[in-house]
Amino acid sequence: MPFINMKLKDKIIVVTGGSGLLGTEMIRYLKAQEAIVINADINNNNEADVSFIKTDVTDEASSDKLLQTVNDKFGRIDGLVNNAYPRTKDWGVKFESIPLASWKKNIDLQLNSVFYISQQVLCYMQSNLSGSIVNIASIYGMVGPDFTVYENTEMTMPAAYAAIKGGLINFTRYLASYAGKYKVRVNCVSPGGIFDHQPESFVTNYEKKVPLRRMGLPADIAPAVAFLLSDESAYITGHNLVIDGGWTAI
Repeated sequence: MPFINMKLKDKIIVVTGGSGLLGTEMIRYLKAQEAIVINADINNNNEADVSFIKTDVTDEASSDKLLQTVNDKFGRIDGLVNNAYPRTKDWGVKFESIPLASWKKNIDLQLNSVFYISQQVLCYMQSNLSGSIVNIASIYGMVGPDFTVYENTEMTMPAAYAAIKGGLINFTRYLASYAGKYKVRVNCVSPGGIFDHQPESFVTNYEKKVPLRRMGLPADIAPAVAFLLSDESAYITGHNLVIDGGWTAI
């Protein structure tokens, strides 16, 4: 019998980008804890099922519709996970080749979409004097990338990613300070490298540098997100929970 966190049971949780690598595991884990989870993803097409709501977080009207639909059905929104990862088609080109328009667009798609949906969900949460927002950041919002792990691959660390995730970590602190008077908590989780069938040379380079000698897995991230959504973290806000196998410790 799996452990059930009763402090998550029946909580209404919205996870953006819930069909992606991390989002899929977050939703599976939260449902196993008997939370009521809504997957807000642009790839959802099952409009008959309220647990799957097609949502484009980069479009204000789409985010508004999502939150209104959830609130109308359940009467409240207990948690929001800002996990969606929208980006342009040229995401990941070398620094010297990044068009300024692409840089601006990615800031808009990612950071500004988190601002807007957080602003709107806070309006629902503050009326109930409760709620938890969890932002998915990254260790590369905290420290500079080690470019040696990308040697012998076509991969790199997108420059906008560092700016966005760094901004998101401090936006989390700002919002935690602001929303505390409404009993709404705001935290973020910063994963290290997550295994996603990257080139073998990258995985080898990465794993020999991280103290635990492996890349992270979605299953490493989901329980931490669930903890920050639950009442077990009732006195935690403005915190950046780092899950990186020790990468940032050295």
